[in-house]
Amino acid sequence: MHRLVRTFTALTALTALALTAGCSSDSGSQGKERAASEAGPSTEAAKKTQSAFWVDPQSAAARQVRQWEQEGRTQDADALKRISEQPMAVWPAGDDPVPDIKAAVDGAAQADRTAVLVAYNIPHRDCGQHSAGGAHSSDFYRQWIDKFAGAIGESPAVVILEPDAIPHIVDGCTPAEYHADRYQLLSEGIQRLKQQQKVKVYLDAGNPGWINQADKLAQPLQQAGIAQADGFSLNVSNFQSDGTIKAYGRSLSGIVGGKHFVMDTSRNGKGPLAGDRADAWCNPPGRGLGTPPTDKTGDALLDAVLWIKRPGDSDGPCRGGPAAGQWWPDYALGLARNAKAT
Repeated sequence: MHRLVRTFTALTALTALALTAGCSSDSGSQGKERAASEAGPSTEAAKKTQSAFWVDPQSAAARQVRQWEQEGRTQDADALKRISEQPMAVWPAGDDPVPDIKAAVDGAAQADRTAVLVAYNIPHRDCGQHSAGGAHSSDFYRQWIDKFAGAIGESPAVVILEPDAIPHIVDGCTPAEYHADRYQLLSEGIQRLKQQQKVKVYLDAGNPGWINQADKLAQPLQQAGIAQADGFSLNVSNFQSDGTIKAYGRSLSGIVGGKHFVMDTSRNGKGPLAGDRADAWCNPPGRGLGTPPTDKTGDALLDAVLWIKRPGDSDGPCRGGPAAGQWWPDYALGLARNAKAT
């Protein structure tokens, strides 16, 4: 995806939540790779993370760990547990989101945790770049988001709504003729998701290295219905440092009615790649895992630190990577070995 660089402390009171992409995961493969019955609890991993969020025991990273252990690659397997034992977002399929969501919320319920989900299917997604696609029509998207919300049911969940959709309006990548429809779909999406009483919705706002003037996002976010959302998300699938994201988040919050935010730290342990930011977002070398997910941030505006991008999923066919959203074990291992010290 063309990323030019891409209150939550109360969660535990509501069943460990009730409450929270540049390339984003094309995660339709997640649900197709496993049946809902496999998505059982991951008790040991949950204990280790001390997190309110669900750890998927059937993630690509978890399966890779088991494979490497069987092959005798114990050191690599141990390193990769830095990914497999952490909660990560689920990116439901663009044709039918229900199986992926049901697997996630059912697994989370068994583990007494909260699922983190990403709604990423807006029409004209990613301006025709690595993660291009999305719903083929506005009506299909409305049906898709209705199924998405319905599949969550009464379960607690955090939903990150449409990574890049607003920033791609702001940077001019999305053609003007699609803007009004996109605003309408996002606003309707927030309203539909918020019908589920235990769902927290965060509308994506890009990252500080992409739209570096936060005030440029204010009107678009407001037009897309940020007032009805729980807040906004930052740094999805990107590499900006924790401090940079927090400062940007506070600034943006101040101009959108004091809304809270969540941030993606899945791959920001080493910060962004130096040099031309146009080349820095897609499978940059030498990056590392960032701060582990938690809802205990110590920051009144920052509801949660999340791993929204699934570490090890490719940003696209750049630097030798597979297609966007496909699991890339070598890159995942590099992220794990370069993980931020905690």
